[in-house]
Amino acid sequence: MPSRWIDSPLRYGLVTRLLHWGMAALFAWQFTGMGVKLILGKHPLTAFLVGTHKPVGTLLMLAILLRGAWGLSQWRRRPPHPRTAVGRLAGAGHALLYALMFYIPTVALLREYGSGRGFAPWGVPLLPQTGEQIAWMMAPANLSHGVLAWTLLAVIVGHVAMVALHHVVWRDTTLARMAGRL
Repeated sequence: MPSRWIDSPLRYGLVTRLLHWGMAALFAWQFTGMGVKLILGKHPLTAFLVGTHKPVGTLLMLAILLRGAWGLSQWRRRPPHPRTAVGRLAGAGHALLYALMFYIPTVALLREYGSGRGFAPWGVPLLPQTGEQIAWMMAPANLSHGVLAWTLLAVIVGHVAMVALHHVVWRDTTLARMAGRL
């Protein structure tokens, strides 16, 4: 594989960057849809955006699994966090991002299965229609999916703010590592 595709200690490779920015676009779509729902309520735009929430969430779940597997394969090549308090906080922040990105769609899929309605995004059957509701499968998402999704948005905003701080105030190469040439 050409070196520009894989990570190095100086920058993230094209695969990592494509997964990162692709997921950023999908999250922007998801949060825009839910924001429009909160602002406009019942509206044709809301119906369209919310109608894409589950299929796009499924794409996000696939992307996080791919990104996690790719990240593990690149673990020793990646740009390291500095061995400072700020570096440890950055590592903890990234761990929180990954945990939330994995948990939120996982419980949503568990709820879909527990609903008994089946699930076939884009017409591809992923979960069978059983006609039986299983309360314990639906409960985790009912209790946490929405709240933790908004928490994820807050963590993403913090992530972006820290990148801006690195770029504007500290004038280091953190943004360039993920964005490519600036």
